[in-house]
Amino acid sequence: MITSTRRVPPDKSEVRIAFSLDDTSDIKDVEDLSQTFPDLEQRLQPVPPCMSLRESVQVYKEHCRMAREFQHVKHEISILEERKRKLLAELVEDEKVAVEIVRLEEEFQRLTEENRSLVTHHSERRQQLERLCLANRTRQDSS
Repeated sequence: MITSTRRVPPDKSEVRIAFSLDDTSDIKDVEDLSQTFPDLEQRLQPVPPCMSLRESVQVYKEHCRMAREFQHVKHEISILEERKRKLLAELVEDEKVAVEIVRLEEEFQRLTEENRSLVTHHSERRQQLERLCLANRTRQDSS
């Protein structure tokens, strides 16, 4: 094991760095070196570590973790984009329905007014008919 200590001014804490060329505990659990990440550009693919350097192995493991996280985030983004597409389609459909509702309300108002007019006209014609029938009977009775 190699240890290095550097003296620093009293107001700063001491920095100690230690590493070993013989300690391979991190190397034993290195992920499969053939692991690839197809969503990553070639230049961003994790580079297999130098197995004799713990720091290289740690960097490799961290790089693989970040690549997996990238894949996860990219997958979530695609799911959210699909959801957004569906919601936009629903919004367009809802807007069409809203336009149709307005059109139907206007048609209902127009038909309601037309109905009132026809009912009034019908009532007036019925009264006119009753008066004519009454006048006709009076004429027949007087003849």
